[in-house]
Order: sequence, then C-alpha cells, then structure tokens
Amino acid sequence: MRVDLISQWVAEISAWIWGPPMIILLLGGGLFLTIRLKFFQFRYFAHAMAQTVGRIRKNTDHLEGTLTPFQAFTSALASTAGATNIVGVGVAIAIGGPGAMFWMWAVALIGMASKYSEILLGVKYREKNEEGHFVGGPMYYIQKGLGWKWLAVLFAFGLMVEVIPSSMVQSNSISSTVKTAFGWDPVVTGIIITILTAIVVFGGVKRIGNVAEKIVPFMVIVYLIGATGVVLIHADRLPAVIADIFTHAFTPISATGGFAGAGIAMALRWGMARGAYSNEAGMGTAPIAHATAQTDHPARQGLWGVFSVFVDTLVICTMSGLAVLTAGTWTQVNAEGGEAALANAVPLAFGQLMGETAGSIFVSVFLLIFVMTTVGVLIFYGEKQAEYLFGLTFSKIMRVVYILSMFVGAVGGLKFVWQFLDILLAMIVVPNMIALLFMSKEVKEETEDYIENIYKVEKGLKKPTSPDTGAGA
Repeated sequence: MRVDLISQWVAEISAWIWGPPMIILLLGGGLFLTIRLKFFQFRYFAHAMAQTVGRIRKNTDHLEGTLTPFQAFTSALASTAGATNIVGVGVAIAIGGPGAMFWMWAVALIGMASKYSEILLGVKYREKNEEGHFVGGPMYYIQKGLGWKWLAVLFAFGLMVEVIPSSMVQSNSISSTVKTAFGWDPVVTGIIITILTAIVVFGGVKRIGNVAEKIVPFMVIVYLIGATGVVLIHADRLPAVIADIFTHAFTPISATGGFAGAGIAMALRWGMARGAYSNEAGMGTAPIAHATAQTDHPARQGLWGVFSVFVDTLVICTMSGLAVLTAGTWTQVNAEGGEAALANAVPLAFGQLMGETAGSIFVSVFLLIFVMTTVGVLIFYGEKQAEYLFGLTFSKIMRVVYILSMFVGAVGGLKFVWQFLDILLAMIVVPNMIALLFMSKEVKEETEDYIENIYKVEKGLKKPTSPDTGAGA
C-alpha cells in the first residue's frame, strides 16, 4: 500500500475525529459538568482568583506535595501556552472570521468545569512513587476510582506514544521559526534544543517546576504588553471589532481582502477547536502536573484549573485575536497558502507596532521560548505514563527517546509519524472525558466538602471542623 494513500486516510480520519465528534465530547462533557457542579466556575470565580493569583507566594511547604501550587500551575500552563494561543488564534479568525472569537470564549467558559474536575481527581487519587515524589493523572483516577484498568492503560499508552510525534512537531516549529527569523541551519538548532531540553528534564519535576515558574509568567506578561500595544494603536476600531465578534458568531460574514468569507458553522468549528486546543481542558494532561502540588484539599488545587483556562484562552488568546482583528491582518493573509500563510496574521499585526521585521522576530522569539517550555513538560507527562505502565526504570529510557526525538523533529525527520498526532491525542481525550463524566458525582461531593468545610470556614460563615480532605497519601 502506498504511503501517500495511508497519509490521506490518516488525514481524513483525523479531520473527522477533530470535527463534530470531539467538539461534541469536549463541549457536551464540559456543559454536563458545569450543570452538575451548579455553575461552580461562575459562582466561585472571584474565590478562584483569590485562591490562585491572590496567593501565588503563599508558603505551602508544610503541606504534602512535590511542587508549590504555583509551580504546578506554571508547569501545566507551559504545556498549553504557545503556538495555539498566538498564531493558532490568527488562523482560526482568518478562516472562521471574527465570530470564531465568541465560540472560543464559550468553549473556555464551559471548559473551566472540565479542567477543575480533572485536576481535583488528579490530586485526590495521586500516590507516591519509588523516589518519594507524588504522581497522578487520569491513569490513576481511572484505575483507582472507576476500577477500569484497561481504560487507564489505553490513556497512558496513548499519551506515552503521543509525546514522541508531539515533541517532533514542537521542535520542528522551533527550527523552522529560527531558520526564518535568523537563518540558522536546522541541524544546529536541533543540537541546541536537544541539549537544552536534556538539561531541564534530567533535573526532574522540581527543575521543570523551577524553570516554568520563572519563565512562563514573564513571557506571558511581555507578550500581553505587546498585544495590548497593537490594540491601542488601533483603539478606534475596537468597538466595531467587538460588535463583529458577537454579530458574526450567529450570522455569516462576506469575503473581504484575502478572507474568503465564513458561515456560522465555520466560525463555530474553528472557534471551538482552537479554544479546546489552547487550554486542553478535558484532555487529561493538566492533572499530571497538578498532582504534584502541595495542597490541603483536591478542590483547592482544582481552582488553579479555572484560573488556567482564564489566563490561557480568555486572556492570551483574546489579546492575540483582538490584535489581528483591530490591525486588520486577518484579511491580509492568503487562505490558499494553507495554515502556514494564515499563521502570519499575528506577526503582521505586531509588525504594525514594531515594524515588519521586528514584529516577526518578536513573535518568533516568543514562540521559540514557549515551545521550549512546552516540550519540557510534555516529556514529563510522557515519562509519567511510562512509569505507570512499566515502572520507573522504563520511564528513564523513554526520557532519552523523547529527547532524541527532539533532534529528529528539528531536522524534519520521520514526518510520516507526525500525521498520527491527532489520532493519538483522541486516544487520551476519550478515556479522560469518559472518566470525568462517570466520576462527576465524586467531583460534586468533593466540591461540596470544600465549600462546607474550607470555603465557609475561611469566610467566617461556619465554625471549623476536622474533615478528611482526601488530598492524597
């Protein structure tokens, strides 16, 4: 059978899976959890902000866990903040129109319940490994909470393998970006990023947490300042842009410039897909990082999931989207050039603030650093799956495999493997969402316990008791 025929089949299967089926699963599942939890993410949003960003520097060393809650959060954010939040948003708008932004917001607001739930379960069912570090994630709460080891194994195996093509794609995006911006040979870039990745991941989860804690917040803030600058120089267009976002979420938009026009279905599809991709709510990756956190209750760490989706999609993605919409660059890119051409919408927008060359370099540097932090966390995720399936020794072998795949991807090798990325990703989303739906009653009970015995006590609405927090052993 010809390789190109297999590639075509894989592409068609991937496109179908990540069309209506996955959107229905993620959006429908998130909506179910939102209702089951009585709209928890909205009713307690202010509390979530106070318990997360409001307590970033609070000392938690007296609590059980490996990383501080903030380090766990930034580690998880490192795996999601990157290309999808920056150039991916530009692609979604260039294809789906301004209305895509509305649906991106919708899937984020609903996805907060999914991310909160999976982190809560990740902390509740975590355990200590042979090195004394806390480990957790969907594979643990599926096996221990549902008793379905076969489903836990499916998730773990899918994510363990998925990290290989994912690392390749990420490293290739780095080498391509660096070659475009600075003219470096991919081989040289591959060697450098392989060495840098090895230095980070061989330091273990604590080094990954320390690196993420220092780099991710700084990069996010600087990027947001740049995006805000783009919006401000076109501030007169902002009211019309906001109106277009809400109007064209429910009505078609005509072709203009390089934009081919889009109906409601196109805005819905691209907005939801990019929203789901950007924050990974319901995909099961975040609880692996958050299971390491020092916390006194699973629900308290789950609040970081609400904050994570807020930062990832409602802040970073929104500013990227407003930048390309106010600058008008979403109509200047050519849809016929594919996603590579459409991805220029954001660099072009920044070019209007800094100059074309400087804008391109600015975005390239941010993508480079974001992707580097992403890969370090992805490899940690993969290692934890290998450890769950085959033990600690095998996880260290897989660490070497992942690091070597960085070089292979950077030079453009084994591209055929990349095509299976979306299918492998589906293999981890489906088991995790099934678990979240079947364990929603447990999530609800833990949430109610937190509200009654911690939230109300801290608010002075109830006298303190001594509940079993269930934060992991």
